[in-house]
Amino acid sequence: MRKWLALLGISLGFMAGGALAQLPDFTDLAEQQSQAVVNITTTQDAKQSRRPHRMPDPDDMMDFFRRFMPPEGERFMPPRRGNGSGFLISADGYIMTNAHVVDDVDEVVVKLHDKREYRAKVIGSDARTDVALIKINADKLPRVTIGDPNRLKVGEWVLAIGAPFGFENSVTAGIVSAKGRSLPQENYVPFIQTDVAINPGNSGGPLFNLKGEVVGMNSQIISRSGGNMGLAFAIPIDVAMDVAEQLKSRGKVSRGRLGIVIQDVTADLAETFGLKSPQGALVSDVEAGSPADKAGVQVSDIVLKFDGKPVNASIDLPRLVGATKPGTRSSLTVWRKGAQRELTVVVGELSEEKTAVAKATESRPPNRAGIAATNLSKEQKAILKITGGVLVEDTTGPAARAGIQSGDVIVAVNNQEVNSVEELAKLLDDPARKSVALLVKRGESAHYVSLRLEK
Repeated sequence: MRKWLALLGISLGFMAGGALAQLPDFTDLAEQQSQAVVNITTTQDAKQSRRPHRMPDPDDMMDFFRRFMPPEGERFMPPRRGNGSGFLISADGYIMTNAHVVDDVDEVVVKLHDKREYRAKVIGSDARTDVALIKINADKLPRVTIGDPNRLKVGEWVLAIGAPFGFENSVTAGIVSAKGRSLPQENYVPFIQTDVAINPGNSGGPLFNLKGEVVGMNSQIISRSGGNMGLAFAIPIDVAMDVAEQLKSRGKVSRGRLGIVIQDVTADLAETFGLKSPQGALVSDVEAGSPADKAGVQVSDIVLKFDGKPVNASIDLPRLVGATKPGTRSSLTVWRKGAQRELTVVVGELSEEKTAVAKATESRPPNRAGIAATNLSKEQKAILKITGGVLVEDTTGPAARAGIQSGDVIVAVNNQEVNSVEELAKLLDDPARKSVALLVKRGESAHYVSLRLEK
């Protein structure tokens, strides 16, 4: 086949836009950068139950067997061992890895590329970003070069080095699939998504660009089998380095907080609130006495900028605020009732659902949104810590399709608070309204839901 292609003047590459495109050669990169990648083995001691010691009876045959065959529940369990990866960020032995690799273990052993092994000390770890910093007593070590993940482009080639399933110095390559990914329970990391083959044991290993610079730390995969399925996520190296520096200098990570609950601004919500395009973070709840409350932030505000930096999506705000030193005076640009406002906030430091149950004494038939509701009693409002709102009894039509359910509390329609079922019906049945944004409280959380009203 190669001979025939050569005769035709065709190389084994890919044709892209009429030009011949070759796959990159990773050999030099792999050889040079693997020197600073380490294999991490952890051990968690077994917990063995103990019974009060007594002298054995030499005439009791059962006692003899007990000494060699402990009863169920007292059998010896071997230590649990784990495996991960890491990389040297300094010549004096500081190593970065994932927090989940070294948390709750009794021993951490690091093996270098030249097979030398060292016991490592855990300097600190941060569960929110899954970043840990460990240290070995060695010097004059090779270290990685830190790159700029902000310059990464979707479709760019990247390379991972690690120890999947314990196979040391394994090299895999792929492309950047997406940037700024948000994962469940991960509000402080704009993950880099790749299709690089990542498996258990790769955790904590570096992600390189073609220049040989570390742009991320491999952290998570999405898989139904437990192995690679082409959905891998890396922590941007600038986020990881900031955490590592704080762990090194203070042993912990300090984050700023505002004390608000936010959500994405959809196209329907943007139209409802008068924004030209869906952007920013919509405030659905403000904690009483919080920095945001003291700054005058209100429910239904849309945060467009924090300290002059744009908030394109709701996930941007926690990252910007979290990276701000507590006590800092920062600016907030918010969209409120059709106009921008500037607020000043002093950033704070970051640390059983209640459900209203009522007998339907003042029930009303469903309105245009398909909501059958009842008024709340003073006792229910006290439990929920709200001053207004109506209790949802049943839903049909638009409300049911939007996920509103029995037991929810409708607090506001757009920017207007709702204090009775009559007010709710009046606001929803207005023929001039084509869509509304309902502020729905469910347990301890509140969330805006956009509805297209039926005629």
